[in-house]
Amino acid sequence: MRYLSTVFGLIIGSVSSLSYATTLEIAVASNFAEPAKQIAQQFEQQTKIQVSISSAATGVLANQIRNGAPYKIFLSADQTTPKILIETGYAVAASQFTYAQGQLVLWSANPHLIDSSGKILTTGNFKYLAIANPKLAPYGAAGYQTLSKLGLTQQLQSKIVNGDNISNTYQYVASGNAQLGFVALAQIMQKGKISQGSYWIVPQTISPLIKQDGIILKAGASDPNAQKFLNFMRSESALTILRTYGYR
Repeated sequence: MRYLSTVFGLIIGSVSSLSYATTLEIAVASNFAEPAKQIAQQFEQQTKIQVSISSAATGVLANQIRNGAPYKIFLSADQTTPKILIETGYAVAASQFTYAQGQLVLWSANPHLIDSSGKILTTGNFKYLAIANPKLAPYGAAGYQTLSKLGLTQQLQSKIVNGDNISNTYQYVASGNAQLGFVALAQIMQKGKISQGSYWIVPQTISPLIKQDGIILKAGASDPNAQKFLNFMRSESALTILRTYGYR
């Protein structure tokens, strides 16, 4: 009996260990995809816990979560979406925290198009202005709010093209299909510097810093690796990566 109990205990222990050895599935807002990959890589190296990153617009990921996607963590591009997911029973209430604050920027791949005050918006000397879908992407909503505060929404409406998410919006501009667009500062940063093109960092008096919150989802509630990752997000290693992308 003692032998059987010992074997049974070993089997249970092995099953328990295996249940947390599976990949940690993380849903990440498009604007944070690149930093998330770097953070996940460091996390994997330090903990040997495998991470899988899936990125899309915040609204798209939220719908996937409601429809049963097996994500254990959600790194949103806003604070409202995680709050709603908690209120509707899809996430762990005590887990919500602000992991980054992002900034909106008007950007063009043309190094001579945009000046330091964004004057081109008022002149309208361009064919297309790319903005992410405001119903799905918080940075898209911030772009429209900026136009509204500047009193330019009606004037520029016919020039606006919408990306499904902030990554698609960036691609519209990078490819030249749109001459300029509102993107996340992080998308045009490399090693702490804006790498190319011309830009106007939208003042915080017009577009406040965009607070981005993370949460543990229902599927990750009993997985200690989910909390380990969120703890790692607060580490100096992760914060150093955030800063190189212009996050605060």
